Amino acid sequence: MTTSSHPVSNHALYAGTFDPITLGHLDVIETASTLFSKLVIAIGKNPQKATLFTEEERNHMVRKTCSHLGNVEVDTFKGLVANYAKKRHINVFVRGLRTEADYVYEMQMAMMNKNLQPSIHTIFIPTKQMHSHISSTLVKEVAFLGGDIANLVPKNIQKALLAKTPTQAP
Repeated sequence: MTTSSHPVSNHALYAGTFDPITLGHLDVIETASTLFSKLVIAIGKNPQKATLFTEEERNHMVRKTCSHLGNVEVDTFKGLVANYAKKRHINVFVRGLRTEADYVYEMQMAMMNKNLQPSIHTIFIPTKQMHSHISSTLVKEVAFLGGDIANLVPKNIQKALLAKTPTQAP
């Protein structure tokens, strides 16, 4: 066994827009929270993404959804996640995978983050198969078209999302 002279933190960062947080996200969060002493969920503001919920609403929803996990902290950030992680002294990123397509995209992001901050390591956590079809975009679309989202998002998110959707005609 080799030892390193570099200090090892047992903290990790899971970043995303979480617009809204889904059962797939929660699955990854719950798994990661068992692997790390502290998991920071960083809610990002991406100028290329139009969000349904404000930053404050997303922060509140994620906090409420993860309130049962004592080692999870929720924060917001702007700019590059690699810079945010450096400022927080976190060098492990958690990324969730649903499908093979996610893997290709997430590998590109992991390599770019490594290029930006060489100390960053990315670990991938696959979501349970029963959540592999869930994305925030699809959840919003189903909700806006009057579909049932009960098995896609936590109950508090379902209520918040339905409050933002137009009333469906019978």
